[in-house]
Amino acid sequence: MSPERVDPRRRDRGKDEEWIRGYLNRASWGVLALPAGSEAPYVNGNLFLYRPEPDRVYIHSARSGGLPHALSDPAGLPATFTAGEVGRLIPADEALEFSVEYNAVVLSGRCRIVTDPQEAEAALQGLLDKYAPHLESGKDYRAIVPEELRRTTVYRLDVERWSGKEKAVGEHPGAYDLDRVPIPFSEEGGGAPS
Repeated sequence: MSPERVDPRRRDRGKDEEWIRGYLNRASWGVLALPAGSEAPYVNGNLFLYRPEPDRVYIHSARSGGLPHALSDPAGLPATFTAGEVGRLIPADEALEFSVEYNAVVLSGRCRIVTDPQEAEAALQGLLDKYAPHLESGKDYRAIVPEELRRTTVYRLDVERWSGKEKAVGEHPGAYDLDRVPIPFSEEGGGAPS
């Protein structure tokens, strides 16, 4: 069963399930947000893996720290995940009418720690396959070993609701690309921060 599709406020920019799934397969970076009681929500930006049927998002992190602590309950927590990208900036004659091209997805559901070692390994291998598709496990790098599974934690968001949206303008006088922050970042524009 597919997640419930939620229309964005600007329905003319809303996207269907096929677009959402395609975007999740291509997007490179996402942010997971979890409730933290009376504290500020816990937020984790990370690489991620999307898998359909059922629709899930996997991320991983160290065994200690804020994310595993926040998800210590085996039942998991309600969570939200988003991935997006900015395109060209669109100038206008009035400040209020300035705009930007973008695409994004927002997913919500329940997030939990993956405790099944086979599922965790499959998710980690999926991340390697997504971000290094030109490299082969066992040939270009050592295959995942049990010790590595003991050093990382894999998390799964079971997607219950999702929304996708895109704004693409096409030809527009004066449209321009925003300068990207270089990696590694420094105030001088190159090298690592001091």
